[in-house]
Amino acid sequence: MLQKRYSPEQISKTVEREYPESAEMRVSHEAIYRSLYIQGRGSLRRTLARYLRRGKSMRSPRTRPRLVDRFGSMLSISQRPPEESDRAVPGHWEGDLLVGKHQSAIATLVERKTRFVMLVALPNGKDAESVRTALTKKILQLPEELRRSLTWDRGTEMAQHARFSVDTNVKVYFCDPHSPWQRGTNENTNGLLRQYFPKGTDLRLFTQDELDGVAAELNDRPRQTLGWMRPSEALAQVLR
Repeated sequence: MLQKRYSPEQISKTVEREYPESAEMRVSHEAIYRSLYIQGRGSLRRTLARYLRRGKSMRSPRTRPRLVDRFGSMLSISQRPPEESDRAVPGHWEGDLLVGKHQSAIATLVERKTRFVMLVALPNGKDAESVRTALTKKILQLPEELRRSLTWDRGTEMAQHARFSVDTNVKVYFCDPHSPWQRGTNENTNGLLRQYFPKGTDLRLFTQDELDGVAAELNDRPRQTLGWMRPSEALAQVLR
């Protein structure tokens, strides 16, 4: 599966699905990473690691740094209830900024259960007020059952998260520092978006309509993790 460019997490979930009755056929994605980066040596490690998407031969440990409240009243991802973590209920989102030339940016939002993507133009910049205003407008376009929570990293663009929550009734949870895997769905989506917005692109040049068109293309791609459904189909299904 590595040779097919599966990620360790995709391998773990595929094995679990294909051998549902075999308890011994289980391996966590962390165990796969450890086998590549710790047990592997020399050319073997380089040969295996090159199949990973980032091709790194070293990996930083996934520690959990002490939570530092940068903005006041921050909710840590560790406080996220199980129903918001296990993807069983729709309406829980992961978000981040995709940054381009001259510090231009767009906000990216991915719904955790359906992998449905929304892109948000930030024509006035990526300061906290501009981000809050743009995200609030976009989130309020959703039906109420799709407005439950948002998980973000600890960037200063979310300094006005408390007011965002008041205006939208959407809780905001913050990842631990330097822990992008805690927003894995969003990180993967941002990687896909680089097909449309390579590094060095001035993102101020794109209108909201153009961003909506890119999001529509992503939402029309069949996804293995959805049993080859499209995110748009998965979203329509949960709304029904």
